[in-house]
Amino acid sequence: MIEISNLVKRYGKGKAAVDDISLNIGKGEIVGFLGPNGAGKSTTMNIITGYLSATSGTVKVAGYDVLENPMEAKKHIGFLPEQPPLYLDMTVKEYLGFVFDLKKCTLNKKAHINEIVDILNIGDYFKRPINQLSKGYRQRVGLAQALISSPDILIFDEPTVGLDPKQIIEIRELISSLGKNHTVILSTHILPEVNAVCDRVVIIDKGRIVADEKTSELEAVTGMRKMRVKACGPRNEVLRTLQNVNGVVSVSILPERDADSTSFLVEAQTNVDVRASIFHALAQNDYPMIGLEGFYSSLEDVFIAILDKNKKEGNA
Repeated sequence: MIEISNLVKRYGKGKAAVDDISLNIGKGEIVGFLGPNGAGKSTTMNIITGYLSATSGTVKVAGYDVLENPMEAKKHIGFLPEQPPLYLDMTVKEYLGFVFDLKKCTLNKKAHINEIVDILNIGDYFKRPINQLSKGYRQRVGLAQALISSPDILIFDEPTVGLDPKQIIEIRELISSLGKNHTVILSTHILPEVNAVCDRVVIIDKGRIVADEKTSELEAVTGMRKMRVKACGPRNEVLRTLQNVNGVVSVSILPERDADSTSFLVEAQTNVDVRASIFHALAQNDYPMIGLEGFYSSLEDVFIAILDKNKKEGNA
């Protein structure tokens, strides 16, 4: 649905905000677009939606080049910026009708708007002025305007910023359900949101893509695998035994202790399966292993590790 090829965006003679990005996003994917402030996320999204032009490279949306056929490309996109583009003195009904006309939508107006209102559960507020709505319901109205004309692609920029926990869960569930019939790009700083919603994660730093993986496989990008090992025996001796296993990079003691055992966090190279080696090493020293399980990093840990790795490689 989206094809980005060698995309570059420069402002004046300074360093490129987007530096030779290539990326394909298929139909039905929910993609998390992550990166630190100033990484180039918003610039890339603004080029995809046609708000900015590129210095070089191409972006195609549903087969249409956004520079050569901007109107055709935009027909396939629904966009919710961080600040929803609402007219607060309008009622929800007036506003959605206005957006319908603005987009020159050819669907049955009443039926189409009613369908969107039902999807977003804003029927009770349909005739209320937008300035009387809570932030959560304003966000729903922003989502509603993005859905007008049933675009193939939905792009959401920080859709849950400023919402309370209940509203955040509701918006996440809405985005997940929308992903069943739309391609979704979600830009967010709230990393647990990506775990909850996205199938795939693209991380951008200093204008370049530094990771592009399925959410479930992102941890492997760091080159490390973590596991929790529980064993009986003298704590420091077991620690040294684990540290000496081939393929183990680091071992630390976890605070969870039983009377007769200690738990260790073992970090190993992803291309080396150390589980059998750990079992044999402990058995040879008469340290019974009573537990071994995967210990998955949080997305925050992985995100920081990838950025640190990119920083070191950039300075090399």
